[in-house]
Amino acid sequence: MTAFELRPIGRVESTLTDLGDAPRQPDEGAPDAWLVLDPELAPALDGLTRGDEVLLFTWLDRADRETLAVHPRGDTTRPLTGVFATRAPDRPNPIGLHAVEILAIEGHRVHVAHLEALDGTPILDVKPALGPTSAR
Repeated sequence: MTAFELRPIGRVESTLTDLGDAPRQPDEGAPDAWLVLDPELAPALDGLTRGDEVLLFTWLDRADRETLAVHPRGDTTRPLTGVFATRAPDRPNPIGLHAVEILAIEGHRVHVAHLEALDGTPILDVKPALGPTSAR
C-alpha cells in the first residue's frame, strides 16, 4: 500500500485533559470546546455559521495503533470485537469523527458543543453535515 502524509490544520482546546475522564460519546457528558485552526485558514470558515452541524475529523494522537480487537466500551464481560466494528479510539489509523454544532466563530476559532476529544488533539478537517438531498 502507498503511504501518504496528513498535516493538522489546528488543535482542539478543551477542558478534557485526561483520557480516563473523557466520555466515550458526545452525548455522555462531553463539554463544549474550541477548534483552534491555523490563522491563515480563517477564510476557509466562510459560509459556516452558528447553529450549523459539522463533521470534525481529528487524529487521536494518544491512541494505540497496534490494537485490533477490544471489549466494546471497555466492558470485559462483552466479547472481544474487531476495532472496525466499534467506535474505539485505539485502531490502526486513529481518525476521530465527531458531529458537532457550531456555537460561535471568532476569527480562526470555532466554539462547538459536546466534543469528547482531548485538549491538544490535532484537527484534520471540518466538513458540513449534509441535510436532505433537496437542501444540498
